[in-house]
Amino acid sequence: MVVGVSPTVGYALVFATAAIGCVVGAVRARRVEDAATRHGLVALLATTSGWAGSHAVLLLLPTRTLKTAMYLFGLILGFSTVFAWLYFCSAYTGRNYHRRPTYRWAAVGLYLAVVVVKLTNPIHHLYFTTVFVSAPFPHLAIRQGLFHWIVTGLSYMLAAVGMFTLFETFREADYDTWPLAVLVGLAGTPVVLDIVGYTSPVLLDMIHAPLGVAALAVGCLFVFEDRFFAVQLTDGVEGATIFLDDDRRIREFNGAARRLFPALDDVVGEPLDALPAVAAALDGDGRNHRADGDDHGVVDVRVDGERRHYVASENAFDVGQGSLSRLVVFSDVTEIERHRRELERHDRQLESLAKGMRHELRNAVTVIRGNVRRAGERLDAGEVTAAREALRTATDTTDRTTRLMNDFATVAQYGQTVVDPVPVNVPETARSAWAAVGSDDATLTVACEGTMAADPGRFGALFERAFEFLLKDGASAVTVDRRDGTLTITGDGGSPTGDPGRYFDYGDAANHGAAGTTLPLVRTLAQVHGWQATVDTEYRGGFRLVITPSEATGF
Repeated sequence: MVVGVSPTVGYALVFATAAIGCVVGAVRARRVEDAATRHGLVALLATTSGWAGSHAVLLLLPTRTLKTAMYLFGLILGFSTVFAWLYFCSAYTGRNYHRRPTYRWAAVGLYLAVVVVKLTNPIHHLYFTTVFVSAPFPHLAIRQGLFHWIVTGLSYMLAAVGMFTLFETFREADYDTWPLAVLVGLAGTPVVLDIVGYTSPVLLDMIHAPLGVAALAVGCLFVFEDRFFAVQLTDGVEGATIFLDDDRRIREFNGAARRLFPALDDVVGEPLDALPAVAAALDGDGRNHRADGDDHGVVDVRVDGERRHYVASENAFDVGQGSLSRLVVFSDVTEIERHRRELERHDRQLESLAKGMRHELRNAVTVIRGNVRRAGERLDAGEVTAAREALRTATDTTDRTTRLMNDFATVAQYGQTVVDPVPVNVPETARSAWAAVGSDDATLTVACEGTMAADPGRFGALFERAFEFLLKDGASAVTVDRRDGTLTITGDGGSPTGDPGRYFDYGDAANHGAAGTTLPLVRTLAQVHGWQATVDTEYRGGFRLVITPSEATGF
């Protein structure tokens, strides 16, 4: 109590303050977009404000008759808050009890029945009686009757049902909802004050519930408003969500968003640019764009060591509540995005392959026609040896072109990504591929053991093409080894020259003489496993191919 203020006035000020808090809360609650939640919350705060105000006026009225009449008015308003509370709880938590005609008519019937009992109290005096007392200060004391305890018990039971629905929603929500749970708990705490007032002269024997509702209104609508409405707006939404204000500053987010972007805890109130990956996937108009010019609206994040892909979509909404005005939702499209990227990779691969095929076939036809024509001319001139040489060149060109076409067929056969890899023994696969290549002038050394998760056929084809290239590159000794998390295939033939990347290009590879498209095929067969094939440009003892796993696949 304030020094110099009588206990009666002090008590009245407390309830008057609660009434004012509820009025202010009701005005703010009118901004809530959801009609049912708005109606329930405004009704709860309006009736509670009247109830708290009736308590304040009751304490200040001079006569017993006026006090009794005001107390009766407060009783009628007070019981109505129970149904407004249930209506609000049902609407806020996404339930439909408040819409069911049976429940609504039952509530109206129960309320009217209790009101009749209260209004007829002067006749039966079964609800309450009044008496003036001097402790803890002179005031009109209420002696509660049987009906009061029945109605009070029913009110507390119904209020507890509403609290349960709120606590259940908070528990299931993917947010840090403990502040909201504390506020709801505060709304029920005044029952302790009621008990103290009934059992001792320390407090007045009256209902203190308006104080709890006022605390709930101020806390939810002013202190934790963003979170209060974020929980409701995303009820049932399992994906990651981030709420922004009009200036696209980060205001709220759920647990799923925090798991994707741990930095969120440190950037509340900051512009969305504080999350570069998200900001890059969204533009100011809410339309998606690609962060790297290639992946439209897709954010790549690493979750539990796995690279996953999420479509980020930003939507503005006009709810007029708090600072929330934009919502960013992340949808997991990992499988779709993987397939899309695989199709793009395969399309690029086929485009490169087609380019190589066109180039090779065009050259082959030119060479074959030219040599056949030359052979005919030499025969006409009686130069049989020259004619035979021209025909041999045409035949060799045909054979070489056939081998290249077979390589292109391998791409078509093995070009799709491996879906269900199995453990494949590395030494056995390498030796089988070596035997298939069939070289008596070179030796193979396998300096490693163990298995790799791969497709057996495509893994074997990778070794075969790698061996073919190294042998045609002049290698007399080939070594297969695993080091530093990579697979290496090394030959002691010629060393790489020029741009190493051109060895893996189909268009260039068609001009590489006998080596043909072997290395582009090695790259393709590596890519379908999620691996990378490169040339070790620092190796000086010959030609070394390096097969590196991605972080997602490993070896």
